[in-house]
Amino acid sequence: MGLNRIKKLEQTLINFLNFDGWDLKWTGNGFEHYDAEGYTSKGFKCVIEMKFRNKYYKDKMLEKYKYDKLIKMNKDIIKLYFVNDPKGNFMFWLNNLQMPKPIEMYCPDTTLWTKKRLLKPVYLLKENLASKINLNN
Repeated sequence: MGLNRIKKLEQTLINFLNFDGWDLKWTGNGFEHYDAEGYTSKGFKCVIEMKFRNKYYKDKMLEKYKYDKLIKMNKDIIKLYFVNDPKGNFMFWLNNLQMPKPIEMYCPDTTLWTKKRLLKPVYLLKENLASKINLNN
């Protein structure tokens, strides 16, 4: 999946959520540790990190580095992690989520276009910890 397609998918999700009463702005062209910021449908300030995966994995991977950056933000900001994969859409509300113990996994050194892998600490989040937006059966 190329960068332009990912940007379009991020913006499409934002438009979908905004249609449902959210007030989000895309931050994908900046150097933020999240892809959108704004307000939930209930008016709470929030940020969203998004991942779009071509392959289904039962556990949803979140790099510890990304989680740490999000969770260190002002405690009044809702931190969300959205994952889209062939099975469906999953939204994790990170603020009060009991995180599993991080594990080390080989991951690309950057998000796209590399074959170089580095050992990184990651969280593997169980699907049942997410609010499922929809499932593709």
